[in-house]
Amino acid sequence: MTKSVLITGSSSGLGIDAARGLRERGWRVFASCRKQEDCDALAAEGFEAPRIDYADPASITAGLAEVLQATGGTLDALYNNGAFACPGLVEDLPRGALEEIYQTNVFGVHDLTRQVIPVMRAQGHGRIINCSSVLGLVPMQWRGAYVSTKYALEGLTDVLRVEMRRTNIDIILLEPGPITSKIRVNSIPHFERWIDWENAPRREDYVKLKGRLYEDNGPDPFELPASACTKKIIHALESRRPKPRYYVTTPTYLMGTLKRILPTRALDWVVAKF
Repeated sequence: MTKSVLITGSSSGLGIDAARGLRERGWRVFASCRKQEDCDALAAEGFEAPRIDYADPASITAGLAEVLQATGGTLDALYNNGAFACPGLVEDLPRGALEEIYQTNVFGVHDLTRQVIPVMRAQGHGRIINCSSVLGLVPMQWRGAYVSTKYALEGLTDVLRVEMRRTNIDIILLEPGPITSKIRVNSIPHFERWIDWENAPRREDYVKLKGRLYEDNGPDPFELPASACTKKIIHALESRRPKPRYYVTTPTYLMGTLKRILPTRALDWVVAKF
């Protein structure tokens, strides 16, 4: 029988590449997006594309219900991919900015996961992949909001994995580093909405940040295409014994190692260079 997978954040980047890659391997892919126009574009490409917006709890319930109606009540895998960033120094992040990013990057992921687990428990198997980041392993300047959500997601996922270890539901973390995507461009509206950089104590530093944020300076030296993540996702979903964690890109492997071996102040010195 054809296996089914629900992927969130499928409008671009990691999500759409995973959707296309898994469909090529025979999976029945439900490629969900936050915006209806993106769902319509994917439907035109032949995907089943329910609308799921992590910030909209009703859309999570309705979108999953649409998937389950189509499959007869089963779902083999869930790939929680949707997320966004809000650049800015931690001291300049208002409460509203954190509430907004946590609603999507943490709470929405948690809501969908909780609703999927009973389905997988009833059918006796399932795999859930949560997309974290190298920034779920180490901190980096200007990325405090995003880093904190990925730290939270890592914690929830690690505990869930331990709690589910005697079931046939595998809980897996994907930890990319620099991957070709629209996350920089998509973060600009959040930066403009929440960060009053012109009146910030470190205004001059923001001038430099804006140059990096608004200008396309080409790929990161270690950047890989989204297909590098899709390769790991395929292993996580199709291997008999999936790994608890999948690192992607050289920086992720490097930072994962440095976090284990370096004292905190030494690691701080390293990450402050980025």
